[in-house]
Amino acid sequence: MPPWLQNLVPIALLLTAILLVVRRLPRIEVGHSEAFRRRRIANWLPLGLTYAFLYFGRYNINEATTAIGKVVDNAGFGTIFAVGAWVYGVSFLVNGPLTDRIGGRRTILIAALGSAFSNLLMAGAVYALVGRRIELPGGVIPWLSALFGLNMYFQSFGAVSIVKVNAAWFHVRERGVQGGVFGILISLGIYFGYDWSRAIGRALPDAPWLIFVIPAVILVAMFVVDLFLVHDAPSDTGHPDFDVGDATGSDDHKLSVGAVFAKMLKNRVILIIVAIEFCTGYLRNGVMSWYPKFAKAVDLQDDFVSKNWGLLLCVFGIIGGMFAGIISDRVFHSRRGPVASVLYAGITIGAIAMLLTLEQRWVGWVLVFMALNYVGVHGMLSGTASADFGGRKNTGVAVGIIDGFVYLGTGMQSLVVGLVLPTGDAAKSAANWTSWPVAMVPLALLGLALCATVWNAKPKPGGGH
Repeated sequence: MPPWLQNLVPIALLLTAILLVVRRLPRIEVGHSEAFRRRRIANWLPLGLTYAFLYFGRYNINEATTAIGKVVDNAGFGTIFAVGAWVYGVSFLVNGPLTDRIGGRRTILIAALGSAFSNLLMAGAVYALVGRRIELPGGVIPWLSALFGLNMYFQSFGAVSIVKVNAAWFHVRERGVQGGVFGILISLGIYFGYDWSRAIGRALPDAPWLIFVIPAVILVAMFVVDLFLVHDAPSDTGHPDFDVGDATGSDDHKLSVGAVFAKMLKNRVILIIVAIEFCTGYLRNGVMSWYPKFAKAVDLQDDFVSKNWGLLLCVFGIIGGMFAGIISDRVFHSRRGPVASVLYAGITIGAIAMLLTLEQRWVGWVLVFMALNYVGVHGMLSGTASADFGGRKNTGVAVGIIDGFVYLGTGMQSLVVGLVLPTGDAAKSAANWTSWPVAMVPLALLGLALCATVWNAKPKPGGGH
């Protein structure tokens, strides 16, 4: 079997498993016709795959900077990723209201095309450096930082768009399971970003710029698919719109952008979710970005977890997302707080367990368990609760605020964890990495405490909370 085909087999099996899981999901009856359900699948599936491929065009930066060698060291990578995370985090000030104004369909198209363009520019910079041996003015790090920041601006439309569109297509009692599907899409995107990018780099070691080119081509293809299939509301496809039962008030359409921001920021539940997701962003990338570097430093590259990092993040992220979605709708009656609390307890246990197992070869499995939990939290809060409590008319602002703080947390993690980690020969001993979990435990405990405060929170139709 050709190597490229071997790389496709795992994802084919994963997609088959996902299809089987989705088909077996418990159906929440709110009166939809079979024709409506079929058209809704045709709407959210390409939208969701576009979101997953946006992740491919985001986390490819990890493998691309590794592939071009010593010109981008760990400190340089930290700078590039921090710039992108902060740009993403503050972009919600523009992109959240813009999505509410022009609709999620248009903004997912902007995201796909803009990210494709940005990836091609990064490919050009790497090609100039590696392929043509041209020294870029100021060095490659400022160039990649600026271009990755541009990419992350367009990337920031992704989550806002997908939740904005789905808010009009899913009743609040269906959104827990849909939040689980959101977690699946994130997990698939992480798999693409890590394992597919690594496969491209290994297959084409003399052309590392293709790690940027291939996601760009796929995103252009998804732009074309979305142009024909994705629509903002059921009425755009000949199906009647319906009351989704969320917190949309009757006067929301009269509010200015500033008034919508003020309304969101006066909402206690939204503010708590923002704080929780700041912690989630910090913890998520504290696990995702640093385990491969830890494994390389302490010579665990041949460990099963290290060799299959992206695949395991995907599989366990899917498990966490579906677990979260199903128990939210079926056990906790569409309340998101209890689910987030359970999952944050898992994150906290995992962070503490890291302290005790850093010198064990199986410590990677502890981090995989943490991934199961944080993907579930992110799907529940950014992917579901934002639409519940923001209301479908204000979903863009709500998701923008919440997802923006995820990446503000990511940026903080890049600075804090990067500063406390060992360097040089000291990094070769796992015992010297205790500052890594120590830097995560406080945020895990804080996130758990915040989740408990919204245990009973549930949106009230008409804008109340």
